[in-house]
Amino acid sequence: MTSDNRIGPPSFGSERDMLRAFLDYHRETLAMKCEGLTDEELRQQSMPPSTLSLLGLVRHMAEVERAWFRRVFEDNDAPMVWSDKIDFQAAYDASASTRDEAFVAWEAEVENSRRIEREAESLDRAGYQPRWGEEVSLRMVMVHVLLEYGRHNGHADFLREGVDGTVGA
Repeated sequence: MTSDNRIGPPSFGSERDMLRAFLDYHRETLAMKCEGLTDEELRQQSMPPSTLSLLGLVRHMAEVERAWFRRVFEDNDAPMVWSDKIDFQAAYDASASTRDEAFVAWEAEVENSRRIEREAESLDRAGYQPRWGEEVSLRMVMVHVLLEYGRHNGHADFLREGVDGTVGA
């Protein structure tokens, strides 16, 4: 990995500023874990029977961003990126994927999520989560996606160490 250029979350600020900063920090963490690796290295799987790879995580997080921002607040029927049905596991199969394909999709979903959050008047903005069949707040969505990044960035530490022996950040 190259140097760590992430901007750390602030120690003080509004709830919204904190959530936004922590989400961006974790998004930058995933990108940093993939920095400097070839497509082949990004597709390197952890250990059988797992098919988890860094590229699979990037693809999965594109699905997470889409499912929790786009599908909840804009289009409940928006299709998944890599699945005809709601199958988050399909994104993990990055065997034929490239950095460009995965990162273009992920970055587009991140930008869309940021736009939705910026345009919302309040963290209390309600959206409909079709998988749950109920309304959820923007606050809940931001916390949920933040937790998804935190969990998957732990996997990214392990996967990156498997590729080049670095220690997690």
